[in-house]
Amino acid sequence: MNEKTSARDLHSWTDNLKSKIKNPKWLGLSVIALVLVVVGVGAQAQQPTKISRIAFLGTASAAVVADRVEAFREGLRKLGYLDGKNIVIEYRFGEGKSNELSSLAAELAHSKVDVIVTAGPAATRSAKEATITIPIVMGNDGDPVGSGFVASLARPGGNITGLSALSPEISGKQLEILKDIVPKLSRVATLGNSTTAGNAQVLKEIELAAGALGVQVQYLEVRAPKDIETAFRSASKGRADAVLALQNPVATFDREQVVKLALKNRIPAIYHSVEFVEDGGLMTYSVSITDLFRRAATYVDKILKGAKPADLPVEQPTKFEFVINLKAAKQIGLTISPNVLARADRVIK
Repeated sequence: MNEKTSARDLHSWTDNLKSKIKNPKWLGLSVIALVLVVVGVGAQAQQPTKISRIAFLGTASAAVVADRVEAFREGLRKLGYLDGKNIVIEYRFGEGKSNELSSLAAELAHSKVDVIVTAGPAATRSAKEATITIPIVMGNDGDPVGSGFVASLARPGGNITGLSALSPEISGKQLEILKDIVPKLSRVATLGNSTTAGNAQVLKEIELAAGALGVQVQYLEVRAPKDIETAFRSASKGRADAVLALQNPVATFDREQVVKLALKNRIPAIYHSVEFVEDGGLMTYSVSITDLFRRAATYVDKILKGAKPADLPVEQPTKFEFVINLKAAKQIGLTISPNVLARADRVIK
């Protein structure tokens, strides 16, 4: 084909196109075709959003951990996840009965949720036994390495990651605070549970701090609700000047009874979480559990976007809170010095 022929063909093609454009019928068909293409592209771009299924597995009841659940939901909302829109959260609670968790975890694993968030060591263990493939995010675990949930904090391995609440040195700080508000402190009753992750390590820290402060420690085991009243009787009989309540799912589930007995016995008590103080207890110096659950949402986000739990390091606590309830202090006839009050993050009046 020579240059003249090519030019003639080009002019012919453009004249033909102009004539077609002048033809209303051809123009109408072209517009329809163009609309169909645009609609097709739009439909392709607006495919239904995948709704991810998140499970929340807790040992206690929904009411007991309501603040933690709301903190987790708040964390998700900040990341753009809305329950019922692009995620669905399925809740399962053991109502304080650890033996119920296994069947609940198995049910969630069978339903093939996308990720399981656990609210405590017992829930994590049940989830671990139920699945080795579904990602598990710990919202609050005392000692994930010691419990065998992860290989190490930096390299979890397996299908479990999340947040550790382990901070044994807090116990020493709690004893110091008790000494500040009870200057003549000589005996402290410690309410613990040997089956709770991290319990042994925390006790070692307590003994070290007690030795430095010249305080004797009376350890009292609380494994069931019936043990709570027995523990307070033993504390009273042992002439304890104060009570230090360690992390314990039994005490958490029945925290109203723990608080009630401490007030009834007019004994200063420091607790492992702020919920006790909000329910009328005297004070807490502790890891901010709600902050841990808020941060758990970031793990869920990363996992839903394709990250593997094995590659996500376990985080340790970064936020602590000192909260005092002056109503409780008044009930037991305790005066807290202005110096101690000034150090509190929050004072309930």
